Amino acid sequence: MKIYTKTGDSGTTALFGGKRVKKYNLRIDSYGTVDELNSYIGLIKDQKIADNVKKILLNIQNELFTLGAMLATPPEKETLKSGKERLNIPKIDEKSILFLENEIDKMDAELPQMTHFILPGGHQAVSFCHIARCVCRRAERLSVELNDQENINNDILKYLNRLSDFLFVLARKLTKDLQVEEIKWIPTKN
Repeated sequence: MKIYTKTGDSGTTALFGGKRVKKYNLRIDSYGTVDELNSYIGLIKDQKIADNVKKILLNIQNELFTLGAMLATPPEKETLKSGKERLNIPKIDEKSILFLENEIDKMDAELPQMTHFILPGGHQAVSFCHIARCVCRRAERLSVELNDQENINNDILKYLNRLSDFLFVLARKLTKDLQVEEIKWIPTKN
């Protein structure tokens, strides 16, 4: 199979099910941003961090591929003519969301209570977490907008919301694990 198909040379691309749309279509922007997020999570995973964290991040990357496939499938194409689901894979669901919540709770139990807002930085791995969190929030905003135009699975929105929380807490955990100082935002007074 060739990498290039030339079918997108005119500025369109195919969704699952064959429907062609402009490359700037909100659905494309939504799952394209999820793909960008997945790349940043890979960058975090490539840092010198604990193996158990790498394993969790790999799981999240797999979940994001699924989430992207769900976003790439328009509602009218979710079911084949035979009545079977087009995506014959486990979907993002409550179990996926609970996984993130459990991991957040485990990390949070090890961290000092937050008393200030936190500025991104302190270590490259921590900064990558904050970048991924911001990209995740953008993916969430785009998916919410897409949901306003045509319903998408609500678990997608919940997952992205929870994932951004996970990435924030992971940034705090890595700050602790890497023994760097958490940078508190302390605004200057007039």
